[in-house]
Amino acid sequence: MNNRIFARTALLLALTLLFQSLRFFIPIPTVFSTFIIGSLVNSCLLIAAETVGWRSACLIGVIAPVVAYFQQLLPLPIFIVPVAGGNFLLVICYIAGLRLSRWLAIVAAAAAKAVFLYLGFVWLFTWVAIPSKIAAGLLFAMSWPQFITALVGGILTAIVVRRLRPVN
Repeated sequence: MNNRIFARTALLLALTLLFQSLRFFIPIPTVFSTFIIGSLVNSCLLIAAETVGWRSACLIGVIAPVVAYFQQLLPLPIFIVPVAGGNFLLVICYIAGLRLSRWLAIVAAAAAKAVFLYLGFVWLFTWVAIPSKIAAGLLFAMSWPQFITALVGGILTAIVVRRLRPVN
C-alpha cells in the first residue's frame, strides 16, 4: 500500500468513525440519526471503494462495526459479523456494478446490503436470545432503512467522487 492510499484510507476511516460518533455529540432523534449517520458512513465506504480500492473500503467496513460495538451501538459482539459482511457486500457489489452503470451499482449494492443484513439478523436471532424489544428494534434497523441509507450514501458518493481523483 503506497503512502497516498494509506493516507486516504486513514482519512476515510477517521471520517467514518467521526460520522458514526455524531449521535453522541448532536442530539438527533434515533430515527433521524439512523438515516443521516448511515448515509454518511455508507458514502465513506463507497468513496473508499472508488478512490482507494475495495481492500481499503472493506477494511473500513470491518473496523466500523467493531467500533460500533465498543460504542455500545451493537449489543453483542456476534452482531459485528453480519454488519461487516453487509459492508463488504455493499463495497463488492458497488465495484462490480460500476462496470455497467453507476446508478445500477448503487441500487444493486444497496439492495444486497439490506437483504443480507435483514436475513443475517433473522438467522442470528434463531441462535441468540435477546429481549424481544431489542430484537425488533435491530430487525427494523437492519431492514429497509439499510436500503435507504445505502442509496443516499451512493448518491452522495456520486457527487463527491466527481471532485476526487483515484489514488494510484
